[in-house]
Amino acid sequence: MRVVLQRVKHAKVSVDNRVIGKINHGYLLLVGFTHEDGNKEIDYLARKIANARLFNDENGKINLSVKDVDGQILSVSQFTLFAETKKGNRPSFTKAQTPAIAKENYNKFNQKLQEYGLTVETGEFGADMQVELINDGPITIIYDTNQK
Repeated sequence: MRVVLQRVKHAKVSVDNRVIGKINHGYLLLVGFTHEDGNKEIDYLARKIANARLFNDENGKINLSVKDVDGQILSVSQFTLFAETKKGNRPSFTKAQTPAIAKENYNKFNQKLQEYGLTVETGEFGADMQVELINDGPITIIYDTNQK
């Protein structure tokens, strides 16, 4: 499982020129699954992200979590995080989890984040989405359960 986390001032996701998810400050998460991913990986990354201390405290140190600052999460599924680019010019996506299983895992992941008391907005799984954001910092962290 891979998640690209970006700390944002605000972010939104649209489908067919219609905003379907929108947050003020918090995290934009790009979320992808590979074949081996399941509950163990979901639990691990939900806990890591919910508790990540990536916001400034009163002394300007990066020391507060998204919950500490009343931030929100915009979670967007992105199977292309598992693109294979070694051969040729067209990426292969065979390492991405099948859509039916990935959709179920994506929903479980978002539910798990909500269980930590976080507000979670989402994109539309499998849709052609447009994502807009103002990266704050910029702070971008890549989480990968194969590198824990």
